[in-house]
Amino acid sequence: MLRKLELCIVMAFVMPIISLAQSSSLTIKGKVLSDKDPVVLATVVVKETNTRAFTNIDGEFSITLDEKGEYTLYISASGYRNSTQTINLSQEENSFEFTLTKDALGLDQVVVSATRNRVERKKAPVVISSIRTRLLNATQSTTLADGLSYAPGVRVENNCQNCGFTQVRLNGLQGAYTQILLNSRPVFTSLLGVYGLEQIPVNTIDRIEVVRSGGSALYGSNGIAGTVNVITKDPVLNTWEIGSTISSIKGDALDRNLNFNSSIVADDLQTGVTLYGSYRNRDAYDANDDGFTELVEIDNTTVGAKAFLKPHERSRISLNLNAIKEYRRGGDRLDLAPQFTDITEELQHDTFIGGADYEWESTDYSHKLQAYTSISYTNRDSYYGGLGGSRTRQDSLIANNAFGTTKDLAWVTGVQHTKSFTRDVITTGLEYVTTNTEDEIPGYNRSIDQQVNTIGFYSQYEWKPTEKVTALLGARLDHVNVDGKYSVGTVVREVSIDQTAISPRLTMSYDLTKQIKLRAGYARGFRAPQAFNEDLHISSVGGEQLFVILSEDLKTEYSNAFTSSFNYSLSKNLLQLDFLVEGFYTTIQDPFTQVSTGATLNNGSILEEVRNGSGATVFGSNIEIGVSPSSDWRFQIGATYQESRYDDEQLLFESDGTLGESDIFIDEFVRNPNWYGFLNATWLPSAKFNIDLTSTYTGRMNVPRVVSDSGFLQINRSNPFLDMNLKVETHFDYSDDFMITISGGVRNMFDSFQDDFDTGATRDSDYVYGPMAPRTVFLGIKIGKMH
Repeated sequence: MLRKLELCIVMAFVMPIISLAQSSSLTIKGKVLSDKDPVVLATVVVKETNTRAFTNIDGEFSITLDEKGEYTLYISASGYRNSTQTINLSQEENSFEFTLTKDALGLDQVVVSATRNRVERKKAPVVISSIRTRLLNATQSTTLADGLSYAPGVRVENNCQNCGFTQVRLNGLQGAYTQILLNSRPVFTSLLGVYGLEQIPVNTIDRIEVVRSGGSALYGSNGIAGTVNVITKDPVLNTWEIGSTISSIKGDALDRNLNFNSSIVADDLQTGVTLYGSYRNRDAYDANDDGFTELVEIDNTTVGAKAFLKPHERSRISLNLNAIKEYRRGGDRLDLAPQFTDITEELQHDTFIGGADYEWESTDYSHKLQAYTSISYTNRDSYYGGLGGSRTRQDSLIANNAFGTTKDLAWVTGVQHTKSFTRDVITTGLEYVTTNTEDEIPGYNRSIDQQVNTIGFYSQYEWKPTEKVTALLGARLDHVNVDGKYSVGTVVREVSIDQTAISPRLTMSYDLTKQIKLRAGYARGFRAPQAFNEDLHISSVGGEQLFVILSEDLKTEYSNAFTSSFNYSLSKNLLQLDFLVEGFYTTIQDPFTQVSTGATLNNGSILEEVRNGSGATVFGSNIEIGVSPSSDWRFQIGATYQESRYDDEQLLFESDGTLGESDIFIDEFVRNPNWYGFLNATWLPSAKFNIDLTSTYTGRMNVPRVVSDSGFLQINRSNPFLDMNLKVETHFDYSDDFMITISGGVRNMFDSFQDDFDTGATRDSDYVYGPMAPRTVFLGIKIGKMH
């Protein structure tokens, strides 16, 4: 009897321990596949406990839980639709297999530009567009400039026949109103904004995120038109790829490209590095046989790397490095030294861009800390000059003194903390940004010496009072110090500003149904007086150089941006549908405007001045429709209607009254079509073959053209353009480690191209509009382990 009692006592103590051991050893073992292939780095979250795991190189994961019962797993991966699965744990080891469907339209793609945190695109309270690698390849884009136009409200244009200056316009506003980020950091300076869009090769880009209007206020006050965030490729799999493309521009010029990509990732996915490089050599192209370029000669070499290290599962250190060396030249007689030609713009850029990030998350994933630093430095040698069509001694002296140098530095460092509650999220951060630009052309006594220092503090509360309503309440406080001295000839201007401004942001979204999301928002922005992209560009007019200088007593400009949108998204079986209508309305107080003064300097150069104009209003609508009825077909079309108007007539040319010329006024922005848009259609009958048809449309617009040595202008009305591209691609898989891809096609197949370029040594080199290049036939090949 005593022995039985002892046994009962022992069992009373032991059984709970055994039960506890059993309950703590419940394991979920799973595998995530798509088309029978493993999905690497998929995130698996147990909603009830917020426990998470990541799939390995074989698509496998393991999660340990404490208790038996029913659980909900949320599975997500880049490039795939999210999946929610309910499972029942009834034994110590539980094995499951999950299948993900490819996300053809990118509705479930995770983006970072909407809220400065990772969020699914269709759930983001701010409208955000994403241009992915698949679309960049479909459009046969060589550089960032080629692929940017395939998002609503975005248009890229070439602004110079002599140097190939490009800028991106968002919602009808010129390039200086758009903030371009590299890996979420504002190191894309005003100097890089002149030529940088053509200096970043697409083989380095993972995706491009576009936030229009003031929805990007937390990234800085300058993004009045919006933000373009260029995200470079991360190492994900062990891959390597070498590719080459040759293009023939109207049979008269060749564009040669060679690039490589390679990634190495450890088996435990705790470390990885990707290396990439690109070489481009494009001949100059003369469209009208006048001996002067319309497309400039380019010789570009870019190399870079991106690496990460995970000290443990909840922390990550990442590093990115890029080096760009580019030579470009336009004008006439490219075989001669530049000072012996009529017009030459020759530039040699050496650019370094680098950054480091540290991320840490708490054990319950409710706290996230980010610390980062990034830098860009450009050393540029330039020549803007020539004989201007003449051969006098004075012209020769000036031509010999048209050499210049530029040193441009940007550095940003900051820290960000994110606190996640059951529903709400609070984000706060501190950021310091400094830029230093020294631009000298001694022969013209032209100088820009500018330092801009900004300390920014931002805070945002993502409030979700119900499952259907989300509000973003945020603001950025910037203290800006601008110290600049600007001179051309005997004209000297100085800017010394110490200013503090607040840029509030309010966004609301409401899920009317599971498929319908309504959004509305407001943001305020400002730009302190300083030299922006266009001010660093030097044009050629009448055989002389055209310089831009800031006016005296230039005031800060402010903006108020309002947006609203209707978004319908549907994913059912293989069908995906996305329909977006977005309205925007932006007012600008004291906008910076360039006025041709009608005055010439002693050396004959023409002077333009940046002045505060009357108020301006930009308004319109973006429409985007995406349909993928099956894995074989994808269609996307986008269109923008916009108007950009000054409140009062704006002075564009100021006559000095000596040549019988009169002042010229305008009431709307120039170089801004009311209608523009894009189209892309893809047929994927098999994994080995695809056809892509892509197109951009540019409507009629008013384009100024200089017609006299004083800078006197006439306003011309352009024709519309339809730039359509066709690409055919086929794949040969020889093994899991080696495949060959061959592609070919034609860009701008209907040769929709400007036909009234100005000619000769005295041409207006800025009189450029329409598509970037005429009809171009291309052929490409890639080899390697590509997936």
